Amino acid sequence: MNDPIRILIVDDHAVVRKGLAMVLRIEPGLEVVGETGDGREAVQMAAMLRPDVVLLDRVMPDMGGKEIAKAIKEKAPDVRILILTGTEVDDKTVDILEVGVDGYVLKEIEPIELKRAIRTIARGEAYLHPAVARKVLDDLPSRPRSGPSISLTARELEVLQWMAKPLPYREIAKALFISEETVRSHAKRILKKLGQTNRFDAVREARTKGLID
Repeated sequence: MNDPIRILIVDDHAVVRKGLAMVLRIEPGLEVVGETGDGREAVQMAAMLRPDVVLLDRVMPDMGGKEIAKAIKEKAPDVRILILTGTEVDDKTVDILEVGVDGYVLKEIEPIELKRAIRTIARGEAYLHPAVARKVLDDLPSRPRSGPSISLTARELEVLQWMAKPLPYREIAKALFISEETVRSHAKRILKKLGQTNRFDAVREARTKGLID
């Protein structure tokens, strides 16, 4: 039996925290190990509890979500961070992705999709709400293309193109008529060649270097 995914909830609204905890605690395979409405306490709890996933509101009163995420990643780099926010998608969305968060969803998300997002980033994959993915990709053309050339195989380029779509690896595997494990193997090689640690950073880097449109 697999260990449950351990979750820390960080939101300054008590009603939201309690509601999230209630929804997640009834789901098999998920375990809420803590909750807080204080950014500094969130960093301390993440370092102490070492949850698998931190659900983090982007707007917090004492520390901004970007600052909290960065501090958590510095103290506990293996902890995955999923931004869960009610604010609109804007330039600050791209900024917070740059500190290494693993996913970004809006509070309008359905419970079943939130659980899917948690499981996705707990596996080491990225998860972006479609509106966020569009914002990230729309922001890329204005950035300069630089850096050394990177050699990818034809299959790796094909997989990379599909990685740019907000689809899980199992759907990419179906589209390419290969196994999910094969897709993951290609993705690992792509991330290594691009010098990135997660899927959306790899896609951004690839677009910056002109490897994909």
